[in-house]
Amino acid sequence: MSAFLNTSTVGGSGVRLIANGEWIANNAAVIFDSLSTVESLGQSSSVVLDLTALELMDSSGAWLMHRLQRRLEQNGHTVDIVGLNDQWRALYERVGMLDAVDGTTHNPYARRESYLERLGRRTIGCAENVAAFMAFLGEWFVSLWRAIINPRRFRLKSIVYHLEHVGFDALPIVGLIAFLIGIVLAYQGTLQLKMFGAEIYMIDLIAVSVLRELGILLTAIVVAGRTASAYTAELGSMKVNEEVDAIRTLGLDPIELLVRPRVIALFLAMPILTLFADFAGLLGGGVMAWLVLDIQPVLYLERLREAVDIESFWVGMIKAPVFGLVVALVGCFEGMQVSGSADSVGKHTTRSVVESIFLVIVLDALFSILFGILGY
Repeated sequence: MSAFLNTSTVGGSGVRLIANGEWIANNAAVIFDSLSTVESLGQSSSVVLDLTALELMDSSGAWLMHRLQRRLEQNGHTVDIVGLNDQWRALYERVGMLDAVDGTTHNPYARRESYLERLGRRTIGCAENVAAFMAFLGEWFVSLWRAIINPRRFRLKSIVYHLEHVGFDALPIVGLIAFLIGIVLAYQGTLQLKMFGAEIYMIDLIAVSVLRELGILLTAIVVAGRTASAYTAELGSMKVNEEVDAIRTLGLDPIELLVRPRVIALFLAMPILTLFADFAGLLGGGVMAWLVLDIQPVLYLERLREAVDIESFWVGMIKAPVFGLVVALVGCFEGMQVSGSADSVGKHTTRSVVESIFLVIVLDALFSILFGILGY
């Protein structure tokens, strides 16, 4: 029949299929074509699949052999395999297990069901995540209340340590980004306002944008990417190394020991970072105004004093501690959710950054609506 599959008669109605040569990937196309010959076997009740003469078989050949067996069984034949040595038996059985899902009746709604199942699982997971975060938030507030009642429970050294790392060490990157944003705003604002002969109002644009929105928003996004990820990675690594379990074994509270100092530190650091970002953004706008419009620094400062009121400054500063609290809580929560392996650390670190930025933007929108209603 072919160089890889031959037939001979066994008894009255039986047929012996003899596999020859090398059933490997290089010969897969030819072997696959030869499998169509099983359709001409008629109604033989039994088929002996003889592998004695088989020289070599890899996973591709084992898969083709298993498909041959299944086709024979689907045609009503009883298949008996002989000559399968121990070397290939494990491979053949493994391929058979993987191929077992093939040939099932096609369900046209399978993809829809799979999508709905996936959507439902993610919805349930999101609800469970929100519930876990609320429980974590409650534990943190209980820990904070205990410290307020007994101030000696505040770990000042730990708070100062984290304040240095999340606050003062972040000043260069926050200041640089705010400075560059101020330059971009000044340049783009000048290009647009020049068409109306109102270039001087570019200073108003910079002042209001930086003080009310961009200063705090950019600072919060930078902190979410820098600090929230660091909190998650630190606490997650401690969970993987079972250090958190060791703390509980010693009778200590991980929330009080690990989480509360980090949250308080970022809560205190965010207004400082926001104030620095505001000054850097206004400085960048002033530099560009000097270079592009030839507006002297004295005139720039005078225009700033006229364009900006104290309310615009406080609108941005009020958001700062709230954003810092949210970013810190999300970062610590995801760190405490880590379990299993280092892969879980990376997964939750990514989630902490995404969730922090998302919540910061949502809160900023809510603050904008609230201040609009209050007339600020």
